[in-house]
Amino acid sequence: MHALSPKDEPAGKLDTQLNNKLEITRTMQPPIRIMIVDDHAVIRTGLRMLIEQDQTMTVVAMAGNPSEALALAEQEKPDIIVLDLMLGEEDGLDFLPEVCKVSANSKVLILTGVQTPESHRTAIRRGAMGIVLKQQAADLLLKAIRKVHEGEVWIDRSMIGSVLSEVRSERREEEKPEATKIKALTAREREVIALVSEGLKNKIIGERLFISETTVTHHLSSIYSKLGVSDRLELVVFAFANNLAKKPKAAP
Repeated sequence: MHALSPKDEPAGKLDTQLNNKLEITRTMQPPIRIMIVDDHAVIRTGLRMLIEQDQTMTVVAMAGNPSEALALAEQEKPDIIVLDLMLGEEDGLDFLPEVCKVSANSKVLILTGVQTPESHRTAIRRGAMGIVLKQQAADLLLKAIRKVHEGEVWIDRSMIGSVLSEVRSERREEEKPEATKIKALTAREREVIALVSEGLKNKIIGERLFISETTVTHHLSSIYSKLGVSDRLELVVFAFANNLAKKPKAAP
């Protein structure tokens, strides 16, 4: 009788030992820190319960609108941001570049019921690392979180070719500096610019767009940064010069 050396042990036993070692190593690592952004409280709570069943993950923040999400992302610096594209009065696509900016090391994973390919391509172009449909199995979300945290992109194979093609095409285009700046604007930011150019105050703009005055202020900060302007006057001048707003008619 002698003790079994590794080469003497059955393959099944070795596989079990290896899996146990991998599991121990995995549980010793810090948990993946996750923030959930969804405008429905029930969904946020359900997602948290699902995610925290996995001991390698923890939910550090939950937000129901872009303003809350930006503040929490900047404060918590989560590893992963699980973001819905539809946020009540706001479009997650408009909000996506901002959250990527305030928490640059966070990776954004889109969880959505929107199945429009163009929306998915736009999300990837604006910084998302992956897309999971709400119609898919729950365990796919957990798998996507792990893969995106490891630096992989989680998107449908049929989408990869079209996204890469568009990115290469955009890089080949030679654009004027103004055109590049304008291209960075979201649809909501363009609406805000048009209303600012009409001489409207933030409160009225918020009422027109059905958003809060705080959200309007946030949009303006982003607009100033993207266009390289410092105040409303410079913004209006830029808007008129680049056809982002209708020029006022001259008095008769």
